Amino acid sequence: MNRRENLKLLFTGSLGAGLLMTGCEPEEQVVSGQLFEGGTPGGRTEEEKIRDAKLLADSFFTEEERKKLDTLVDIIMPADSESPAATELKVTDFIDFMMLDQPSYQTPMRGGLMWLDFEADEKFGKTFNELSKDQVIEIVELVAWPDKADPAYEGGVRWFNLLRNLTCTGYFTTEAGWKYMGYKGNTPNVWDGIPQEVLNKHGLSNPPQYANLYLKPEDRGKVVEWDDEGNIIG
Repeated sequence: MNRRENLKLLFTGSLGAGLLMTGCEPEEQVVSGQLFEGGTPGGRTEEEKIRDAKLLADSFFTEEERKKLDTLVDIIMPADSESPAATELKVTDFIDFMMLDQPSYQTPMRGGLMWLDFEADEKFGKTFNELSKDQVIEIVELVAWPDKADPAYEGGVRWFNLLRNLTCTGYFTTEAGWKYMGYKGNTPNVWDGIPQEVLNKHGLSNPPQYANLYLKPEDRGKVVEWDDEGNIIG
């Protein structure tokens, strides 16, 4: 498995089109908890800040479970030459927050983490956290590819889908995740009229009387004025 294969699975494969669409109900978009201090940025209400602070003061996973998750999220989103691994962005902390924020995730997530130990014991006579890297990958491969998985592992596939979706949501709601995707958000634009090549194609031209009214960066704060007949006057 590698990062781009996971992204292909997440966005174009049989997992569906959206983050946190796990076969149950769509979740609200949640800003990653890695940088929380007293509430998420972006105009949170006091009630929301208080709720966030309460959740962030608690923890759902045990240390053993967190160790499993650290292993898994770095398999899903490993470090590469362009961006850091999931654990460097504290994605496990984000998943822990989501367990408290959305309690319906708790049973399937904990069940999947328990299954890892069962499978590890069946195959290797060890707990999951005692496995070598190759042994870990052998178990992950059982459930990481929905279209290839044995039907006997259907439950494990659903759980890993949930984990992958949460991992990618946590990862791509960080600054590093945005940079990796090349996401720039809303950026200012400059309107210089219809491109000349388009006008030429249709035998048209930009009205010369509006040439000085097209938006320029230095005039970005200027509000266009209209006369009573709907004509631009300044």
